[in-house]
Amino acid sequence: MMHMTFFWGDRVQILFSGWPGDRGFGVYFFALLLVAIAAAAEEALSTLSRRLAQSPTASPGSRASVGFALTALHTLRMGLLYLVMLAVMSFNVGVLIAAVVGHAVGYFFAGSGTFNWTRHADGHDFAKC
Repeated sequence: MMHMTFFWGDRVQILFSGWPGDRGFGVYFFALLLVAIAAAAEEALSTLSRRLAQSPTASPGSRASVGFALTALHTLRMGLLYLVMLAVMSFNVGVLIAAVVGHAVGYFFAGSGTFNWTRHADGHDFAKC
């Protein structure tokens, strides 16, 4: 049954008809994990695209390759965002929580500046770019 209000339960359809459905809590938890991973990956791709956009380019040919790479990253990022959005539209509270936690974890590891891979060589923080 399709709900039009938020509800809590493990009998839900996320992204695909009948999945996870009545397959039990284990499959429901796996679906929540996939939603959280997709949200975290989107945050990581966002930071990666910012980092790539701010890298110095030496020649016009390398600017074109950076442009193609940024376009590919943006396309993948938007695809992941739409998948997370469609999952949240299942109106299941567990899916909403998984999406928010996934974004938070992805931002913490990739965008917050807590780790060295999110900083410029001069110490400038990407999260503030």
